[in-house]
Amino acid sequence: MAARASWKGHLKVGDLACAVGLYTAVSSSDRVSFNIINRRTGHRVERQFVDSETGKPVERGDQVKGYQMENGDYIVIEGDEIAEIMPEGDKVLDVKAFIAYDDIDKLYFDRPYYLAPANEHDEEALSLITRAMRDGKVAALAEAVLFRRNRTLLIRPHDDYIVATMLNFDYEVRSADTIFKDIPDIKFDKEMLELAGHILDTKRGSFEPSEYEDRYEAALVELVKAKIEGRAPPKKKPPQERKVVDLMEALRQSAKMSGKGSAKKKAPARSDSQRKKAS
Repeated sequence: MAARASWKGHLKVGDLACAVGLYTAVSSSDRVSFNIINRRTGHRVERQFVDSETGKPVERGDQVKGYQMENGDYIVIEGDEIAEIMPEGDKVLDVKAFIAYDDIDKLYFDRPYYLAPANEHDEEALSLITRAMRDGKVAALAEAVLFRRNRTLLIRPHDDYIVATMLNFDYEVRSADTIFKDIPDIKFDKEMLELAGHILDTKRGSFEPSEYEDRYEAALVELVKAKIEGRAPPKKKPPQERKVVDLMEALRQSAKMSGKGSAKKKAPARSDSQRKKAS
């Protein structure tokens, strides 16, 4: 079955526009999902809203949004009041600027979408915009009303397709100072830095998404399968005990296990730049 667009509209760059669609690039629909059921009857349990004081069910028509004030009281916000302040959607992704891709801190990245032409008549225009961005090594900052809110998106070429990443607003990204302000500037001696650097070199690699397994999801699948087949579910392996040792000693032990040994036994392998300098 063909993928269904989450949003359809027009990408507008100055006087140039083309019909496009946003398609979810990340989905959790393939994960194992559960329903809440009554253990005694096996029937599905329905969620019901009740008054926190009286315990009585509240009908849908009486359910409204409330903002809690400092004194504990609530002010009621009606649905039509919220609808009144919602931005008007014009189905346009309006490009405001072209920037270098690295100009945006990845902390602002939220949800990725694939951006594709809505029909074959708009393939040429979108391909032209994409080619120009790729040649100029830039990405586009665009604004649109998506899912009842104004959003900012970063649109960029990625391999042979286009990704539009919804961005977090500034107030949503926490300052790192609140987490790291009390951490002191620690000084390390040369030996510790060399040992740590060697350990990092022995672990160099590349990111291959298929090599990383969601072990919790795999365990859930196996558990469900075992229950269906009427056999005992698999038992979880006990975690290995890890002995806490001195940082410097841990670095030395790790270096020995990776083949370096002590400085007296074997000198560290020289990098390409070091070999060039030596020659």
